Amino acid sequence: MAFILIIASLVFLWIVSLCKVLLLPRIPFGNHFTHNNGRAFRKRNALLVIAHPDDESMFFTPTINFLTSKGHNVQILCLSIGDADGKGNIRKQELFQACVALKVPMQQVKIVNHPDLQDGFGKVWSHNLLAKIIEEEITRCCIDMIITFDSHGVSGHCNHRDVHYGVWLAPIFCANIVVQLISGCPYFWPCCTQMEQCSAW
Repeated sequence: MAFILIIASLVFLWIVSLCKVLLLPRIPFGNHFTHNNGRAFRKRNALLVIAHPDDESMFFTPTINFLTSKGHNVQILCLSIGDADGKGNIRKQELFQACVALKVPMQQVKIVNHPDLQDGFGKVWSHNLLAKIIEEEITRCCIDMIITFDSHGVSGHCNHRDVHYGVWLAPIFCANIVVQLISGCPYFWPCCTQMEQCSAW
């Protein structure tokens, strides 16, 4: 019975993902990336900040597909190898394989394996440490847009929530960077909701 529920859930998520990809250009979120207030299209350097390998596939596939299809440059920063079950090396390889399918070059994927950022529901991640790592990546890659979890972490995972707060602590935000938050919906489906910008703009 549990196996049937898992298969049904995966099929449901796949169908919703497909619908989201097909319908995404029609919602206001899409307009922000395809138009620049009447000016010529500007390619963005987008940084997707995730907690574990597989977050990119479970929560952000439609967003990544949309951005790459519009010619934006997507970088992925994964803040752990996801080694809670001792399968971190396997999960790292799976992340690289997923990025090939998502058309994100391997040299644009960075996986952090910091001793203080280990996968697990009981693991608390330092927001200041996360902010420092994220800010270094923003500077290194000339990032002008960041995509990450909402304050609930989409699925409620504590590591996801810590990443959200680490992103907001990065002090470089007051320099013309857009942050797209992903909100959790039923069945943990991420909806593109709103553009939140630094209050100093």
